[in-house]
Amino acid sequence: MTTTPTPVESGAAPSLIATLPGAAYTDPGVFAREQERIFESLWFCAVRSADLPAPGAFRTVTVGRESVLVTRNRKGGLRAFLNVCRHRGARLCTEESGEVRRTLQCPYHAWTYDLDGKLVAAPNLVKMPDVDRVAYGLRSVALREWLGYAWVCLAEEPPSFEETVMGAAVERLGDAASIERYRTGELALGRRVTYDVRANWKLIVENFMECYHCATIHPELTEILPEFAEGFAAQYYVGHGAEFAPEARGFTVDGSAGHGRLPSLAEEQDRRYYAITVKPTVFVNLVPDHVILHRMFPLAVDRTVVECDWLYAPETVAGGADLSKSVELFHRVNVQDFAACERTQPGMSSRVYRAGGVLVPSEHHIGAFHRWVTERLA
Repeated sequence: MTTTPTPVESGAAPSLIATLPGAAYTDPGVFAREQERIFESLWFCAVRSADLPAPGAFRTVTVGRESVLVTRNRKGGLRAFLNVCRHRGARLCTEESGEVRRTLQCPYHAWTYDLDGKLVAAPNLVKMPDVDRVAYGLRSVALREWLGYAWVCLAEEPPSFEETVMGAAVERLGDAASIERYRTGELALGRRVTYDVRANWKLIVENFMECYHCATIHPELTEILPEFAEGFAAQYYVGHGAEFAPEARGFTVDGSAGHGRLPSLAEEQDRRYYAITVKPTVFVNLVPDHVILHRMFPLAVDRTVVECDWLYAPETVAGGADLSKSVELFHRVNVQDFAACERTQPGMSSRVYRAGGVLVPSEHHIGAFHRWVTERLA
């Protein structure tokens, strides 16, 4: 029988905070409950809207234990469905992405659905007039668009999107206008890198939320953001953005100039880096000339795929600007972070970590994340 992981009393010094136990990162039973009570119950950032440019374009993504199909209908709107044929349960779309002309057809018995999920054809369907084509259509999934991405929720009654998703930005930055000024939904994709990380998803969240490690493993980042060398992450203070080093001209791997400030930013947002965690699986990084957005796809207790997008002003991408130096900075940060998470994952199984570890005071917000996970699984 699997027990719910909870922060433990470790007899730590008063300045230290107890963490989750090691089993929270290694027990398949815990991960199964996370799939049900976190990934399948909350809003999940599935696809970038622009990746579905025309009617019939589709993407399939794994959300918890389900395959979700996101497609653009004939009117240009996005729809999401469970990727399961209503006849015998076959996987409807077996490819990760693609495009159909007008309908989605099951490759097993040819049950066919329009882009709004209605059953429109099947062998001998006309001989079964009692079959309700709407009732036997694809099972729809709630969908909202924000920051240029489609967010889906498998819950029968989804939680408030404004409170749980958009509210994360307000909680971090202090107001909604601060993130709206970046106009992320209007930016263009400059680069996408996918990382297959052999670590539990919570280790990745914890790593992103703190900077106690920054002076140790992020030399390029601390050159640009020197306050990170002191161990205080951007998310430690509400509304605070880490200031660029005086000699840094842009958020690039060598501190050289970037691509000009996004025109709608406030003056106080210039030469600042802001980070937002949207639980459970999204990180948003805001700098003056671009936005970096991470989406995590937890696939197993010890495996997480992370898709990272670098987003720039459309004219910057269309004009063929050299993005390599700005991409390289955070790509190095990603590689360094994910290597640290992979080094940590084996330790979660050690007897020495059976009761968990400790957090220092600057990591107190990770303790809050642990309490949030515990409450979701209780």
